[in-house]
Amino acid sequence: MTESGADLLALLRELDDPEWLEWPEHYNRAASAAQLGGLVTRLEGDFATCCTTEQDTQDSSEYGRVVVPRDATVCGTRIVICVSKFGSLARVCADNPGAFLGTEEAQAEGELDGADLAKVNRALGELGYVVVAEELLERDYDGPSRLPLHVQRPSWWHRFFGIF
Repeated sequence: MTESGADLLALLRELDDPEWLEWPEHYNRAASAAQLGGLVTRLEGDFATCCTTEQDTQDSSEYGRVVVPRDATVCGTRIVICVSKFGSLARVCADNPGAFLGTEEAQAEGELDGADLAKVNRALGELGYVVVAEELLERDYDGPSRLPLHVQRPSWWHRFFGIF
């Protein structure tokens, strides 16, 4: 799903509920697991490889991650997809979250191929995920939730993908 930065920021604000930090009020763990399983199956088919996964992350608003291994990508850099427990939000990263300022920088540095990124984004969109750019998630958090005190400069990433 393609949305403008303003639309995505509005979505983040809509999903932000100060009463529910780690997961939304009507969170369905089984549905999240099934959706992530579908994503893994799709990416393994699209990249003709086995992808590693982490799921059901405890004490975090991130549900899990899928990693497309480096030997399956054009540039030889692994692709990490982080999935939030909130609103099927997804973050796509080259190498690791925070390794680059975003997918545009990774592409500019020759670490992420546009066709590989398009495969990932297409799979995410078709499976109902909303891709949120790292650049947007790194903005300072200014929502109503009280984020943990160990976060010195909270960002939207901390809110929807962070550890509590």
